[in-house]
Order: sequence, then structure tokens, then C-alpha cells
Amino acid sequence: MTPVSGQIAQRQVTSNVDVVIVGAGFAGMYMVHKCHELGLSCLAIEKGDDVGGTWYWNRYPGARCDVPSLEYSYQFSEDLQRDWKWSEKYATQPEILRYAQHVAERFDLKRDMVFRTTVTRAAWSDDEQTWHVDTDQGDVVSAHFLVMATGCLSSANKPQFPGDDTFTGEMYHTGSWPHDGVDFTGKRVAVIGTGSSGLQSIPLIAEQATHLTVFQRTATYSVPANNGPNDSEYESQVIADIAGFRARNSATRSAFGGDFPANDISVFEVEGDERRQLLEERWGSSGLLFLGAFNDVLISDKSNNEVAEFVREKIRGIVQDPKVAELLAPKQTIGCKRLCLDTNYYATFNRENVTLVDVSTSPIERLTPHGVFTDGREFEVDVIVFATGFDAMTGSFLKANIHGRNGLALTEAWSAGPLTYLGLNTRGFPNMFLVTGPGSPSVLTNMIVSIEQHVNWIGDCIDYMRASGHRVIEADEQAQSDWVNYVNMIAGYTLFPTCNSWYLGANVPGKPRVFMPLLGYSDYVAKCEQVAKADYQGFELSA
Repeated sequence: MTPVSGQIAQRQVTSNVDVVIVGAGFAGMYMVHKCHELGLSCLAIEKGDDVGGTWYWNRYPGARCDVPSLEYSYQFSEDLQRDWKWSEKYATQPEILRYAQHVAERFDLKRDMVFRTTVTRAAWSDDEQTWHVDTDQGDVVSAHFLVMATGCLSSANKPQFPGDDTFTGEMYHTGSWPHDGVDFTGKRVAVIGTGSSGLQSIPLIAEQATHLTVFQRTATYSVPANNGPNDSEYESQVIADIAGFRARNSATRSAFGGDFPANDISVFEVEGDERRQLLEERWGSSGLLFLGAFNDVLISDKSNNEVAEFVREKIRGIVQDPKVAELLAPKQTIGCKRLCLDTNYYATFNRENVTLVDVSTSPIERLTPHGVFTDGREFEVDVIVFATGFDAMTGSFLKANIHGRNGLALTEAWSAGPLTYLGLNTRGFPNMFLVTGPGSPSVLTNMIVSIEQHVNWIGDCIDYMRASGHRVIEADEQAQSDWVNYVNMIAGYTLFPTCNSWYLGANVPGKPRVFMPLLGYSDYVAKCEQVAKADYQGFELSA
């Protein structure tokens, strides 16, 4: 493989390494670091021209993390935790990308990475007990282990509309934003989609655009970010007890918020005034932990509706036009789709230059040369922004064209929905590890904590295999089947499967409807540790 010229250091690829890693986001970066610790040769293959993963691609206006910065960071290095200072409670995309670049430089990770390179095929050879990975640069890299670190939210989902090739204006997707930004000054803009990226970008686009038209299919529940400069006194307290801080977070269901625990009471265990007070406190300070005001919000329909109505009342109190307020007030279960954080999202619809168009009952029919056509009307715009999210959790894995034992394609193995054991491996794909794959807590947690847990487990597993003389590991068929049933059983106890969310793949036409993430980080970690201590029970190991 010919090194790429430019500022980014490249390495001349060898034909054989211990581990090929696909992706150089936070998962791929830490996997490279883990290989260095274990003395394993490795190569990370990244299609972008730098590290950062989702924070490299998602540069849309307002892009920022919805987990507090002090928690959305690596914990493998105490010095790194003490040295890096975050400027805001919720870091912006540029600051998170700078952090990723700092980590890559500090730990000399790029010497084992290649950029501007896409994996076009990965195939397992039973005879050689080796993965052969092809790239778009014409190279083939062989490795004993394949680690898919492609990210859960990295495969942009752009819907296809009739006439989308006829639109003469500019088109962008929030998940693949131009690196030099977009100037909306003096332009009429359409934003299609009101998930997290839409909620973050809409207020800022509205400040620039002559007119902004927002096309909403499903209203979104959002709570205030209440963002601001990082509290230096609180940060000092955290750093002084960093190990305890991380331990408290890891003991929670979502791997963050350990210093702001959920209340262990039902919605109806308290009277109306006290209930309102608890919700007000969470609304004003807790961010994504808002739903932790009570312990049965995602279990009881009645309790859920009580909390949902509180949020709907907040929306009605912010949005001045009652008709617009009702359109923005979600009707579905709160929390069955990912709760969002925003800064002035609902207030943006009080601006004279912002129009909300409901397409829930009259979907967008087509794009025209000059705009968007729906419900018998054309909305003329100069720019269309697709804030339509991702083919979550499985999209990037399936696009890598992976073939396992006997040529089995991953697309075929997962044709009825993803099958994994612990979210780490799929039967028929020996020595292939998934980082935060379907069947693991992943997107229902602080992703960096889940990433580190997975990479540590993978590293320990490879180390165990080397020490015990095992060359091949693969999920046992029964263990995999039992695990998939378990993940769905846990979800079935809750209200999560009650609406069409990307947790179920409902945002992608034709995708199987399966609830993909596992609820409960701390219980999952205990299960992974139990499996490892039992000599990797549920996996078949062979020499």
C-alpha cells in the first residue's frame, strides 16, 4: 500500500499483521493502543483522512456531545485524564476532534494507521486461519484477527425521494458535512428530519438563513442542555477522585451520571406537587438523566405518560403559536426514541423566518428542481439539509462486505436481524470481534466507556488465546441464540420497542425490525467478566 502524501503520517503496510482494525474513531484508536500494550502488530484502516470517527464526519452547525465532557473521555490513562481540560459541560465537535487528535499524537497511534482507504472486502480463510482484507487502494492485508471498530452511528442514512437528482440547489447530510462549513446567509433552507442532529443544527441555521423550513415526520422529545463553561471547581473535585468518579459511572445502567443517581421511586409514589418539583429539578440540570426522575418511566405506560405530558406542557409554554406547539409536542412514549438535548430548539419556531411543515400524514412526495413538494404544495428552497440520521448499529458492519466461514456473507447471516454473542462475535465469523456491536449496551450508554470495556475484553481474550495455545475463537451457536433471545426479552420488559425508532432499525426502509442494543451496562459487564473467568464460556476455542 502506497503511503498517502500530505500532513498525516502514514505507514507502509506490511502484508501480514496480527490484527486488522477497521476504523480510526475512538474504538479503533483505543484498539491500536491496546495492541501496542500487548505487543501485537496491527493496522487500522480509515476512510477519512484523520482520526475521530463520527466526530470527524459530523461537522454540522451545533454538533456537540450529549454526555458531559468529563465523562465522555478515555479513562485508560490517568495522566491523560488529569492533563486534558474541557472548555464546556458538553463539548462541541471541534473540541472533541482536537481531543482525538491529541490522543493519537500523545500515544503514537498513527504509525499503525492508514487513511483515505476503504475496506472493500474481508474474507476468512479456514485453511490459513486468517482474515484477508482488501482495500480500494488495491492492497490485501492478512491478519489473524479482524476487529470491526466502525462505530454504531457512522453510516449516514439518506432517504431517496423521487426527483432528488433534479434539485438544482445545494444538498448536505449532517453525517457527512463539508469540512470547510456551509454559509446559509441569504438562502432559503429546508431541513428534513428532527432527530438529534436536526435539533442541534436548526437553531443555528435559522440565525443565518433568510428563511428556514423544517419538515417534521415525528416530533422529538428534547430537554434543555443547560450548557455552559465547565465548572472548574467541580472538575477539580472529579480529578481528585477520578478512580471513584469512573467507578460510580460504570456502576450505572448507562455508564454515566454516577454522581447524579436515578431516584428509586415510582411516578405515583409522590403527590402531584412533589412529582412536579422532581421533574423541574431534572429539567433544569440533568440533561439525558431527566428520565431518571422516577424508576418506572420506561416500564409503566401510565407513569410514562405523566412525564411525557410534563414535557409537552413545557413545549406549549415555549412555542407561541398553539398549532405549531401541538405539532412539536410528541405523542409517542417518551424515551422509546433517544431523548435529545437542545439549546433553544423549541424557541426557534417563534422566529418569523422559520416554518414547520408536518409530513406525518402527508409525506414528502418528491424533490423538484427548486425545492420540496408535499401535500399539493412546492416549498422553494436554495439548500436542502438531510438530518435523517444513520443506518445505526449494523450499517457500517454490513457495508464492509465481510465473508466468514465457507464464504458466508455477513449480510446473509444477519438477513433477519443481527445475531451476536455478547455483541462481540457472530457465529460463522471466527476471530472477528465487533466493538459495541448489536447485542451490547452500546448506544444506550456513554459510548467511550462501552468502547473501552469492549476493547479491554477483546485484548484480554487475545492474550488468553496466545497463552493457552488457541488460534481460533467463535461464538457457540446455542450461546448466540440464547443471547439474542435474552436481549429481546430484556427489551420486552420495557416500553422501548413500542415506537418506530432507529434502535429497531425503523428509520431504514427494508431493515429488519429487531431491538438491537441491550439494556443495562453494569449487568452486561458482569456477564462479560463471568464468561472470561469461565475460560470464555459460550465461545468455541480451538488450536
